[in-house]
Parts: sequence; C-alpha cells; structure tokens
Amino acid sequence: MRKSFQFLLTAGSFLCLCSLVTQGQPSPRASGERPADREAIGAVLRAQESAWNRGDVDTFLQGYWHSPQLTFSGSSGVARGWDGVLARYKKNYPDRAAMGHLDFSELEFRFLGPDAALVLGKWHLHREKDELGGVFTLVWQRFPDGWKIVHDHTSTVTTKS
Repeated sequence: MRKSFQFLLTAGSFLCLCSLVTQGQPSPRASGERPADREAIGAVLRAQESAWNRGDVDTFLQGYWHSPQLTFSGSSGVARGWDGVLARYKKNYPDRAAMGHLDFSELEFRFLGPDAALVLGKWHLHREKDELGGVFTLVWQRFPDGWKIVHDHTSTVTTKS
C-alpha cells in the first residue's frame, strides 16, 4: 500500500511539474493561431504600406477599428477614437513630402486567442529631407469584416551615426 501511495505521489508531482514547465507556451491550436489569420493581418499591413506610400491617409486608416474606443499611444500622448487617430495622422503628416515612403519589417505575431493578436514590428520612413523609424505594437481583433487594429503603440527610435 505504501509503495502505491509513493508512486501516485511521484506521478502527481511529475504531472504538476510538466504543467508548470509548459505554462506560458500555448500550442498554436490552443492560442487560436492559424496561417490564414497571419496572412489576413499581413494583407492589412501591406495594404496600409501601399496606401501610405500613395499619400492616402484615409485608406491607411481602414486597417484600424472605426470606433470611439480605438486608441493610439505615441510620443505625443494618447489619441482616442477613430476620428482622434485620423486627426493625429493628418496633423503629423500633412502632405506627401511629410509622409515619405513607409516600410514595415521584422513582424512578430502572437495570437492571444481565436479573435485577438499582438503584432510587434519596426517601421521606417524615408523622406527627401530625412529618415526616421522606430517600433510598434499593434493589438488586433477579429471582427465580422476582418482583422482590425484596436490599439497602436508606436515609438520613434533614434539611431546614432
């Protein structure tokens, strides 16, 4: 009887240890990740790059959730609501020269569930007068009409020459 109890205790400890080791590492299936989701979000980002590079801020913003609850955090603070985010972009990028050419790179996707994702990446603007870039964190949500950005935190990173 004592050996059976020790076996159960040891087996139970092993199972608990295995559970602790795998916590924080959800399987792709458990996190809701599907290649189609990654591709759908990637397509929105490519459409945003294309719209930006045409100088079309309104189309660029189609990748964002058209809601008063949309948020954008950056060096000038927090912009709230789709109209607030649009106003921020139009103020900071009033014309084609200010917009320059945008590239996104080093994208990392983390699916938080079947309808939520986090995308980390870098952005780079090449303009006639200068270049700048930085990093971003985008929180995505799946809606009936597709994946939309519900929160954007973008920072400029200065590089030393």
